[in-house]
Amino acid sequence: MSHDLPGGTPAAGERGKSGGSGGAGEPVWSEEEDDRTAETLRWLREKRKAHRRQKGRDIAVVVYTIVLLGAGYGGGYAFYFLRRVRLGADYGAVGAHVRDTLPALFAFLTAALALLAARDALWRGPVVVPAPSVGWLLAQPVRRAAVLRPWFWVSAAASTAGALAVAGAAAVVLRVLGLAPLGGALLALLPAAVCLPLLAVATGMAVEHRAGLARLVRRFSAPAVVVLMLLAGQVAAAAYGHRSAVLEQVELWSGPWGWAAQPVVAATTGGHAPGWPAAVVLLVLLTAAGLVRGHRDAALVPTAQLRQRAATAQTVSSVMYSAELRAAKLALTDAAGTGHTARVRLPRPRSKYLVVVWRDLLSLLRAPARPGKALMWTACAAAVAALAVRSGGGARAVGLAAALLLGYVAVGALAEPARLETDDVRRAAWSPFRFRTLMLQHAVVPTVLGALLALLAAVPFAVAGAPWALLLMPLCALPFGAAAVFAAARGPARTNLLFTGISTPVGDPGIFLFLGWYAMGPLVAVGGLAIALHRVLERPLDAGAVAGTAGVAVVLAAGLLFFATRLADRLVRHGS
Repeated sequence: MSHDLPGGTPAAGERGKSGGSGGAGEPVWSEEEDDRTAETLRWLREKRKAHRRQKGRDIAVVVYTIVLLGAGYGGGYAFYFLRRVRLGADYGAVGAHVRDTLPALFAFLTAALALLAARDALWRGPVVVPAPSVGWLLAQPVRRAAVLRPWFWVSAAASTAGALAVAGAAAVVLRVLGLAPLGGALLALLPAAVCLPLLAVATGMAVEHRAGLARLVRRFSAPAVVVLMLLAGQVAAAAYGHRSAVLEQVELWSGPWGWAAQPVVAATTGGHAPGWPAAVVLLVLLTAAGLVRGHRDAALVPTAQLRQRAATAQTVSSVMYSAELRAAKLALTDAAGTGHTARVRLPRPRSKYLVVVWRDLLSLLRAPARPGKALMWTACAAAVAALAVRSGGGARAVGLAAALLLGYVAVGALAEPARLETDDVRRAAWSPFRFRTLMLQHAVVPTVLGALLALLAAVPFAVAGAPWALLLMPLCALPFGAAAVFAAARGPARTNLLFTGISTPVGDPGIFLFLGWYAMGPLVAVGGLAIALHRVLERPLDAGAVAGTAGVAVVLAAGLLFFATRLADRLVRHGS
């Protein structure tokens, strides 16, 4: 049976057999003699011509829609926002605050970009070949470099294009704040907009190609997040006038985060970064070296790894289209790996009513990243809450809602055992309790640990003269824990809500119904607590106000847990 490639040429194996060493003087088959890269890619381009045309039309429609919505709906809001920013710069010294934060801000953004690129490379990376190409194209007698390297450069071009758009918006903001002319701001931001995304792509390529680097990324992701939090604290401190000249000079010269910042610092301060040309040269050289290394690594990714990444990307894409965010998260977790797992043991409880609590505590101790995430989000919530308390009016309400939302995310990070239980209700066969009772018991550990973290976050408020925080902040953990269990028991996404068939001036309201259903738990918890706490902060605190807030928290938690039990019963009926 003939195994012909496109165009009727014999496959590599048959060429090797027909051209084998039958005698002493016959040539031996080699890859150079049977290189069909140009022929195969030309045939593939011809077959994909219609698909590429249709894909180009789809992309054009998407771009047109985004531009139309951005210009039609966002233009007025953008103009209003920039006008308010300009007024604030005139009367509130906003421009000076922004200028003071630039060294720390660039270090924070560069570190965040590097961490995101490294984490992305654990499951995807710059080189992600579609599954059909991995299964068929790489099996042909073609050069791997000709197939894989274009994907690396496509990722680099896409990252650079997005960074240039962000740089354009940042230049407009600098011009509105009066820190630099528009042309000067664009030129100053150009090295960062071009080099930093390319360095991020090169970093992702190194992690994708080297298994040792991938293990290091998994191990040191948590310390990297701590560094990001410290840099964010430095940005906030600089905005309030607490700058460290020594630390900023170290940041400006210690790596690409500072080299990219120096042209912007020089443009906005009138030349207070005299060595910025040398910094730009260093940044360009480092970027060139990273691209050369990434270009070489792109052709060396193993085929098995490419198959795994293509399958993961296809799974994530398909479940995102069906709005199954939980399935997408599980696929990413399986592909990226869980990192370090601690070997921790706890004494077994004697009462069966403590078994669920024991299992939940053990799972959190064996996955220390989850308590670490909860601690990080709690610190962020406390920082936003401090800003909200110092503000007034609408700014206080928005800040308070943002702080409560971050608090819910912190408690939700501790509720992973409940979500694992509802991923497959058959896992609950070990439990001596009904499934609804099991879900109620899963709310104990997130609520108690969340209350302890909130109590720890409330200590600075109490020291600053607000002892009421020691009671009000831990109370928020009650509805947050209940909302996390409610969200876990919610079940598969109800995509039927996306299309109601009702016509309104703004279109079908199904998307709002779906988002409301999806965010019902945190929406009720955060919304109810925000209203109660905003009313409390608007007047002097007394025992009655604190008792009223406690009552609201208890009622919200009880209501969410009641509906969580109803959803748990529904899951059992549909899962059995």
